[in-house]
Amino acid sequence: MVDYGNSKSEPIDRQTVGPFDSSELIQLRPTIDFGSLQLPVREDVTLKLEVDEASSRIVALTVDHQGSSLQLQAFSAPGSFGIWHEIRKTLDDSILSQGGKTETVVGPLGPELNAQIPTRDGGFRLAKFIGVDGPKWFLRGVISGLALGDTLAMTHMVDIFRSVVVVRGVAPMPPKELLQLSAPVGTKKVNS
Repeated sequence: MVDYGNSKSEPIDRQTVGPFDSSELIQLRPTIDFGSLQLPVREDVTLKLEVDEASSRIVALTVDHQGSSLQLQAFSAPGSFGIWHEIRKTLDDSILSQGGKTETVVGPLGPELNAQIPTRDGGFRLAKFIGVDGPKWFLRGVISGLALGDTLAMTHMVDIFRSVVVVRGVAPMPPKELLQLSAPVGTKKVNS
């Protein structure tokens, strides 16, 4: 695995193409507000909130689009350096320790982690972990489904990821703390 140190990992056009910080964007199209994450309204997606049963806390937002899924989570991060390289290494180590397989590749957003994650039935679940370090936040996506083998479907998933607006807030937070998600009216919650 290449050592990127603690440099920020973000596409050079992040401020103009996304994912966006709420302070950088003038809202031109309607969005759905999930607290720390906002997504443009789209007719072709299904949005689901994942809830941790033990704490009843919303822990992720999943976007389903034509056979592909994108799980989204935003975390607090230092303003001066990035955390995606460290998080990716931790994910890599965890998946390998479970008997899975990983490969780091460079995609349209920077370094990504392709993974074969062991399942309880002895098989594997395929996933691609993507991430972007923003100003004082980090946005992680986990892509699964059709997009892992279909270039056009993957392009749609990356476009959805890049359309996300992260609302970090101004309160001090320790690095890597999950930013608070909330349910807008009419959103389906699923237990994770």
